[in-house]
Amino acid sequence: MELTKNNLEAILKKVVHPETQKDIFSSGLINEINIDGNSIDVVLMFEKATDPFINSIKRSVKTEIEREFGDDLIINITTKIKPKEKAAPKNADGIEGIENIVAIASGKGGVGKSTVTVNLAVALAQKGYRVGVIDADIFGPSIPKMFGVQDVKPSGVKEGNKEFIIPVEKYGVKMLSVGFFVYPAEATIWRGPMATGVLKQLIDQAKWGELDYLLFDMPPGTSDIHLTLVQSVPVTGAVIVSTPQEVAIADARKGVAMFKSNGIEVPVLGLVENMAWFTPAELPENKYHIFGKGGTEKLAKEVHTEVLAQIPIVESVCENGDTGKHSALDFTSVIGKSFSDFADKFLDAVEKRNKNQAPTKQVIIK
Repeated sequence: MELTKNNLEAILKKVVHPETQKDIFSSGLINEINIDGNSIDVVLMFEKATDPFINSIKRSVKTEIEREFGDDLIINITTKIKPKEKAAPKNADGIEGIENIVAIASGKGGVGKSTVTVNLAVALAQKGYRVGVIDADIFGPSIPKMFGVQDVKPSGVKEGNKEFIIPVEKYGVKMLSVGFFVYPAEATIWRGPMATGVLKQLIDQAKWGELDYLLFDMPPGTSDIHLTLVQSVPVTGAVIVSTPQEVAIADARKGVAMFKSNGIEVPVLGLVENMAWFTPAELPENKYHIFGKGGTEKLAKEVHTEVLAQIPIVESVCENGDTGKHSALDFTSVIGKSFSDFADKFLDAVEKRNKNQAPTKQVIIK
């Protein structure tokens, strides 16, 4: 049989969802099909990330394709989750087309803030949301490396007398970083005004289109970059990332205090405890709290917010970050489910914030 889209669709109708007993076309599980030479891309859309039949259906799709068209094809089968109802936009005088702007911050470096940011972005995109990321860690940009696009250079477009940067896109996530414009091996030696100027350029000259969420991967601590962000755009809320150890919690407390301080007053959506525990593969039921336990929950109660996620230490998270293939791409893995659950709680926190609090405005600091 010739490999055509119509023939491929006919073959895939043989795949039946074990629970509904309907083929994946009548069930609405086929989101997209593309054929390019001997490469086939199939995107499946599920109602929920916890569907127990995701892996078996993916295997069945691959088996049916290979049975009919041969096993020398390149078959890519990816999954998406149907998005929940989207939160109403609450930004006043913000970036056109962007509904929610969220800062992902930490009081201390080395707690995995960028890892949390990219996996949250990928998880949201997998659930069907339109997501962008700005790497605001001007002096230590890591987003290009973590998405495996460090050799890509963003293109530009001119509209009238103004030039715009087209964000790089991967896994359904649009991104911009100063890392795209500097040589990776060279140190970025800029004074404060130069760094804040670069951030403003990434904000003002980007052609994002419409986004549900624009995430800012902030530098550690509290700095000019943080002030520039809240002065440049209305920030819907902030997520603070920490590890359980006391020194990290102490710095996270300062991060919360900065966003909640008079004159800034950016809502803190919640905390993320990264490296919460270690579970060895051979002892999946065991949890070893090597950085301490309970610190993030205690801080959440103290500052009247919630813990949005506790992410365990898993070797694959580091490996995937280095290779640009993120854990959040696979909702069926233990770590992938952690990021998927985090994304769900994040969505709920934004929706709750938008329902109960006034629209965000840009901060004016005199």
